[in-house]
Amino acid sequence: MLKNSSVHILFPQSCLNCKKEGSVICEDCLSSIEISEFKYCPFCKTPKRVFEKGTCSSHRKMRLSGIFSATSYKNPLVKRLISKFKYEPFLKNLGLPLASLIIAHFLLSENKTIFKDKENSVFVPIPLSRFRQRWRGFNQASLIARELSKFFKIPLLNNNLIKVKKTQLQVELKREEREKNIKGAFKVQRLKEIQGKRIFLIDDVFTTGATMEECARVLKKAGAKEVWGIVIARESLCN
Repeated sequence: MLKNSSVHILFPQSCLNCKKEGSVICEDCLSSIEISEFKYCPFCKTPKRVFEKGTCSSHRKMRLSGIFSATSYKNPLVKRLISKFKYEPFLKNLGLPLASLIIAHFLLSENKTIFKDKENSVFVPIPLSRFRQRWRGFNQASLIARELSKFFKIPLLNNNLIKVKKTQLQVELKREEREKNIKGAFKVQRLKEIQGKRIFLIDDVFTTGATMEECARVLKKAGAKEVWGIVIARESLCN
């Protein structure tokens, strides 16, 4: 504890955006990020707003029931925060402020009603490969899911959905290539923890939906009742 305190005295934390000392992202800058109050079909190239259902009529056969996204990845500050969270030198303490954007989304909208059946709901982070997790030292989706679990009082189910196949980084691939790349990459280890549950898959950014759709397929096959996605930001579909 003394060592950490000394580090902060010599090298005080400052806001990544405005440089004000005190925290990695100050409250003023965090509150400047526009929060989405609505939900949109995950699979439409141009996001289409949906209401009771999580997808538009053209995508009802998809395994993923819908997606909740706190904000847009087009926001330069959002993009920077997520990048600092995921890539070296890894600002792990961004987990809480980034999770707070998701919490704000649910509090500002009527979407929080999705959590009414808490006894049959669980948060499940999108897993990383062993290599990727060793390299980073943590799973960013797990850190976000932990904060959401504490706030919404919904259990966090770690290390059940696992990644069993080495894949190329999705960011390097086009839409069709992503689906092929991620096919067969995930496995459920303990079926009883999944069966009959409403699963909320947690990740940082949603792009084409290939990863979440494949996870949803595996979870539905294992007996999940519903599978919804929750992310910090949605990226525009351009491929």
